[in-house]
Amino acid sequence: MFLEIITPDKKVFEGEVDSVSVPGASGAFQMLKDHASVISTLINGKVKIKGKDGEETFDVKGGVVEMLNNKIIILAESV
Repeated sequence: MFLEIITPDKKVFEGEVDSVSVPGASGAFQMLKDHASVISTLINGKVKIKGKDGEETFDVKGGVVEMLNNKIIILAESV
């Protein structure tokens, strides 16, 4: 899967990942390869990314996540 994390100021992350966990407005959820298409608002919390190089965590302050055709875009208010 391909992930981009973008804020109004800059692109925070871009690259291939194995899984992404996000703090959705209705509860945290994880996206894996071939996950159903989804759009969700985000609350303040941690975005956890797992990839070939290990695990990374970003603290986001709200935003929106979209997954479509194994591409995930997170538009965060701030990181």
